[in-house]
Amino acid sequence: MRNSLFFSLVVLLALCFSTGCKSEFERIRTSGDPAVMLEKANAYFDQGEYLKAQTLYELIISTYRGRPEAEFIAFNYAYSYFHLEQYILAAYYFKNFAATYGGSNKKEEAEFMHAYSNYKLSPSFRLDQTYTLKAIEAFQEFINRYPNNERVSECNKLIDEMRQKLELKDFEAANLYFDLQQYRSAIRSYENLLIDFPETRRAEEVRYRITRAAYLLAQNSFVEKQEERYLEVIEKAEAFLNRYADSDYVFEVQKMLQASHNRLKQLKDV
Repeated sequence: MRNSLFFSLVVLLALCFSTGCKSEFERIRTSGDPAVMLEKANAYFDQGEYLKAQTLYELIISTYRGRPEAEFIAFNYAYSYFHLEQYILAAYYFKNFAATYGGSNKKEEAEFMHAYSNYKLSPSFRLDQTYTLKAIEAFQEFINRYPNNERVSECNKLIDEMRQKLELKDFEAANLYFDLQQYRSAIRSYENLLIDFPETRRAEEVRYRITRAAYLLAQNSFVEKQEERYLEVIEKAEAFLNRYADSDYVFEVQKMLQASHNRLKQLKDV
């Protein structure tokens, strides 16, 4: 009796697999019916099953090319990559959508999402910032093209956030030069930071570090270079004190200024 029951179960399972005890998704995927696949892809998308939706959209994109449904498919297809956190492909397909469907009422959203996908790829400030720069450029283009769009303020906020990241990267790079006692490179990097990020909140600290680096450079220079470099320290120190009279760095800058005057006097007395 048990053997007979076991045999029947085996036969039932074999029939199930041979006749396609398939999941609903597999039956639809292999149906060859574009209309059914499109309907179900849209349902999967609405349910948040983006991988299944994406798979079905891929199978029917070419079938619907040039037809009214193509725009909707392309838009959801781009979004499926975004929801699956495949941001490189999402950025590509959103950009492609905007280029292909220039008259679409979804074009603005696609252009924003192209920029936002690149934003999502923006890494820690310690890493390469290629995608950060791409995102900033794309958001700026969006703002220029659609100045009245409700997302402009969000774009500006995200640009500011990414610019702060770029600024921090440059600041830490300059600090590294300083720590390695490469003072000329440090000064150049700090000065470039002030040019590239005139709105920086670190301006006071950066100008102090420029003065400090110039002073240490002068201290560690050959005698024949010291006069010129101490004069540069004096110029930078006086400019700092005029600009930041109430700074916490005033005492240290005054000490460097006085030491520079003293050293210049020694050099002239030699």
